[in-house]
Amino acid sequence: MQIFRLMPAPPVKTILSLQSEVVFGHVGNSAARFALQRMGHDVLGLPTVLFSNHPGHGGFRGRATPVEELRALLDGLEERGLLAQVDAVLSGYLGEAAQADLVREAVLRVKRLRPAAPYLLDPVFGDEGGAYARPGVAEAMAKHLLPLADIVTPNRFELASLTSRRIEGPADAVSAARMLGRPLVLVTSVPAGDAIATMAVTPAAAWSVATPRVPDPPNGIGDLLAALFLGHRLGGQNVPQALGRSASALDRLIAASRGAKDVRLVANQDMLADGQSLPARPFPDGPSAD
Repeated sequence: MQIFRLMPAPPVKTILSLQSEVVFGHVGNSAARFALQRMGHDVLGLPTVLFSNHPGHGGFRGRATPVEELRALLDGLEERGLLAQVDAVLSGYLGEAAQADLVREAVLRVKRLRPAAPYLLDPVFGDEGGAYARPGVAEAMAKHLLPLADIVTPNRFELASLTSRRIEGPADAVSAARMLGRPLVLVTSVPAGDAIATMAVTPAAAWSVATPRVPDPPNGIGDLLAALFLGHRLGGQNVPQALGRSASALDRLIAASRGAKDVRLVANQDMLADGQSLPARPFPDGPSAD
């Protein structure tokens, strides 16, 4: 008789995620929560804004969440002992500069209880079209949040803004990423010939995944990448593995969402956790794992 042994399921991790929330579409928490849950993690989502939809649809209704309201929600989580269960903190789009200090407070509260819990900062304040966050948000992120971050996930525009450096290719991206002085930086939208590179950079090594350039990618792609990368790291993947799997899912989701304003996440959810990966190559030469 053949005996089948079931492999134990990986432990569920809990992520505190502070970023935007939309009623319609998949951006901010509305993208990250679904992706992380599909990967087997749990999410405590605090909405920095609550909008009817992404502003890229031509208009929206909603508001930034007042800092006092966010702090009350955070207090409620801590009073129930839930912050002591948080395995990582993720932050993204902020509705106003004052929220950066609240995010900093949330990170410090978690790290007091769980010192090993990583903090991923997705500095969402602009793209190749320029800055779109409210005045002062980028500066508040750089002052209050960047010094705490274990992982930072800027796009090319955001990295150039944070470092006052021109980024024309992968070598520029690696140099600028190391200027941030953080343990791990994931840089997106890096020009690499006819392709676009996503790069993971540590003080000692760097890796790159190249994917085709796509005009007008759907909203929510950057939010998804940050969530996927964090989810894979929490699941035990090393840096190049997490990079390769995250980039693979994102590349296929972009292709499946062509022509849509928002990423078609629900219809293509199997791509989030199917194990497919793109090769993450050391740049220019270095170790193959971390």
